[in-house]
Amino acid sequence: MEAGVEPRRALGEELRFLTRRYPRASWATHPELGALARFWLQRHQMFRQFDEIIRAGSEAALAQPVEPAELKPWLARHLQTFLWQLEEHHQVEDFHYFPVFCRVEPRLAAGFELLEGDHRALHTALGGIVEVANRVLAHDGADLPHFRAELARFRDAQAALGRTLLHHLDDEEDLVVPLLLERGEALLSGGA
Repeated sequence: MEAGVEPRRALGEELRFLTRRYPRASWATHPELGALARFWLQRHQMFRQFDEIIRAGSEAALAQPVEPAELKPWLARHLQTFLWQLEEHHQVEDFHYFPVFCRVEPRLAAGFELLEGDHRALHTALGGIVEVANRVLAHDGADLPHFRAELARFRDAQAALGRTLLHHLDDEEDLVVPLLLERGEALLSGGA
């Protein structure tokens, strides 16, 4: 599996003590769901949407062939935005939010270490996705079967990355949102 990411173990029950107290179904109406938690969930929804758009667009291009000249600008634009936004999001988490969360709730430190490990694995996989995408984007379109084969490799790599990313986003939300509900968003400014 080209540009894939090895699946990691799920969050253990010992890390889900806040998730049990604040189940996902209660988040949207919880009175402590603040601007940061809403923003976090919106960003994650955007990543899920980009994953779906890129995967569905690749599938559609394989199901009903399109000209490479039509597909390539679309793919480049969506993939570049997706990758840039994801990398920026992970850097802010790794260098700001996760260290604060670990200080505030040390019992979740192992979970945030898992998430940081995901970020490293995803960063490596993103490099692989770029490599595969660049072969699609550099193709001159003269050999359509070869172009379609490269596009199929890209689709498969994107699907593998997407599965890992979606698992990661769910686990991250299961740690972050309940923590913010429990402690309040003031914890990020040292107020908790």
